Amino acid sequence: MARLRTSGSRCGASGRDETMVKKPVRSIIEAVAVAADRWSRADFPARLRALGMVSARTGYCVPVVEYAFDCLFGSLRYDAIEATIAGELGSVDVLDDFAGRAARPPARALPVGTVCIVSSRTTVGVAIVPAIFALCAKCRVVVKDRDDALVAAFFATLADELEELRAAAVAQTWKGDSDATNLRGFEAVVAFGRDATMIQLAKELDFSTRLIAYGSKAGAGYVARESLETEEAARAIARGASLDLILYETEGCLSLHALFVERGGRVSPRRFGEILAAQIETDLRYFAPAAVDSGSRARVAMARDLALFRAGTGGRVHADRDASYLVVPDPPFEEPPLFLPRTIGVRAVNEVSEAAAYFRHHGISLEALAVSHSRPELIELAIEAGASRLTQFGRLQAPPLGTFHGGRPRISEFVRWIVDET
Repeated sequence: MARLRTSGSRCGASGRDETMVKKPVRSIIEAVAVAADRWSRADFPARLRALGMVSARTGYCVPVVEYAFDCLFGSLRYDAIEATIAGELGSVDVLDDFAGRAARPPARALPVGTVCIVSSRTTVGVAIVPAIFALCAKCRVVVKDRDDALVAAFFATLADELEELRAAAVAQTWKGDSDATNLRGFEAVVAFGRDATMIQLAKELDFSTRLIAYGSKAGAGYVARESLETEEAARAIARGASLDLILYETEGCLSLHALFVERGGRVSPRRFGEILAAQIETDLRYFAPAAVDSGSRARVAMARDLALFRAGTGGRVHADRDASYLVVPDPPFEEPPLFLPRTIGVRAVNEVSEAAAYFRHHGISLEALAVSHSRPELIELAIEAGASRLTQFGRLQAPPLGTFHGGRPRISEFVRWIVDET
């Protein structure tokens, strides 16, 4: 059966975009880096327009969106992109057409074909990173963009730097589940969402389509006792944990959803919870809660009231009257993470194995684990829980470009190899 093609595709039988095949990959990397540098400037007109549109769509306050833009576009540096490609493929040169050259490489990385990327509902600009690596692989890219048209705006800047990218990088507004049947004409589909959504999407695609799925995962933190020798040290950890928690309304796999604090330090887990709550209150003055529906606040308020009831007259739960945040000291083991905005349980543990048991009991798969102190058993915890990153507090929401998000490579998904044995 003939493969379907999106309107305007110029891909040949090899799956390459013929408008891109002759462009050196370094010229594509340069265009991406220059465009990203323009978007990193606070006064860049396209960025200013996008700030308001993204804020309006997500409900996130402008400082949160600015933080997201700074992390995203600040990571797209020439050296970082080149190093990521070389780290996975051995060299950026394997992506170029060596026809006519005297010295041919023993293997070449060809584009997998036309790639569709479905933008996330919550994570700001998450489709841009796979898009730029698919373009570096010389694939044609179609992004199902959100209503704020952030990807389309960045693609326009990209095309200003390299004209060939105007046809190769296209953004279309995503119409939701009703648009799923339009994903059958692509050689690869990148999607972000719940596991159930990924399963359903896989059923809709041709068997030969490469599905690059990023499903449901969580973020967690572990505070080791040796990091709690002073309140100053505890406050430094709390500053990072607060940022990991409150950014993006605790949505997405990079947010802090579960937190473990070891007993035995000079600062107790209960005291650490108090320090964390105070830090959250301070940070919410700048990173204000999103303009969310009343139901979200009501769910946080219900969780607060339940925690107060369980704590009894001698217990302490940290929250404010408006249910802007909630910190619950040592909630029951049987209670899974609440996955509510700016809500966290501070679970006191004696050793790492208790955190591992908690993840197993609740079937939690991690995307990343933040730690205050590195130990071999914490590395083993991250591995057992499926995490692809072990990082510091305050860095959960800002992964380096070369990180294998979801355990997947950045560019290898978008190439197929041909080996010359002659």
